[in-house]
Amino acid sequence: MTSIDDSAAVMARGLVKTFGANRAVDAIDLEVRRGEIFGVLGPNGAGKTTMVRMLATLLPIDGGRASVLGHDVAHEAHIVRQLIGLTGQYASVDEDLTGSENLRLFGRLRGLSRSAARGRAETLLEQFGLSDAAGRPARTYSGGMRRRLDLAASLITRPPVIFLDEPTTGLDPRTRGQMWTTIRTLVDEGATIVLTTQYLDEADQLADRIAVIDHGTKVAEGTPDQLKTLVGSSTLQLTLTDPMQLSAAASVLQQVIGETPAPTPELVRLTVPLADADRTADALIALRENGIGVESLAVQKPSLDEVFLALTGKDTEPSATDVQTRKEVA
Repeated sequence: MTSIDDSAAVMARGLVKTFGANRAVDAIDLEVRRGEIFGVLGPNGAGKTTMVRMLATLLPIDGGRASVLGHDVAHEAHIVRQLIGLTGQYASVDEDLTGSENLRLFGRLRGLSRSAARGRAETLLEQFGLSDAAGRPARTYSGGMRRRLDLAASLITRPPVIFLDEPTTGLDPRTRGQMWTTIRTLVDEGATIVLTTQYLDEADQLADRIAVIDHGTKVAEGTPDQLKTLVGSSTLQLTLTDPMQLSAAASVLQQVIGETPAPTPELVRLTVPLADADRTADALIALRENGIGVESLAVQKPSLDEVFLALTGKDTEPSATDVQTRKEVA
């Protein structure tokens, strides 16, 4: 039997989940380091949520092994549940209870005393900007407020490992920003975060490392910068002051950088692949020595959007359903 390193926060080896003939999770390996934000990126139906539900003991594992802080998910589920917090895609709070009552209930269910549950609820309501709505039934909350209350409920006992399954889906930009700040604060306080998301900017901003999942398999893993290198090098974009110098500038850049620039005459711009960003200074010096004026320049790295499209064959435009959801909860 393959051993699992108990120094990792979350470890999976050959994780498999099948639903009939559908292999929803297909032999996925993961290693989430303690104290990091690990992003899981993929399109709808990729298997992200199924994988998280297995790691959180909510679905049985059909193949492979997984552990949380060294405890086997399948055989020590009762211990794993004490070590994790989980926020799913949909709010799990009781609509008929107030925000305060919901959090106190979760605290009591997690073994806190009555006074400890009350104190923890008050702290979390303030932290998530819900103190003014603490006495209102959750059914009166906006979608964004319910998402914040749901996340607060998952943090009632300060778990060391937190699974966030698309926690900002449907939130307005301001509330998303608040959630990002909260997630960073949790890590600063010692938590490990596993974050699934469809938002590329979210993964780019928050995640230390990212696994890209598609059709139940892991197709790539690395830091955001490492993933970006999969689709090519950076590009240097130069806008010239004189359109008549485009040809001469292209010749100079070809000699210095060794790549053929692509001209955009209507913008008086040249774009050239740039494997080594240090060559930018050499290019500028050579252009100046040849009397070629430069109005502006930019060095651009590939985006996660390009990575996502290259790896999954899908763009990142939100679906009509997602757009409608955002309108409803804004």
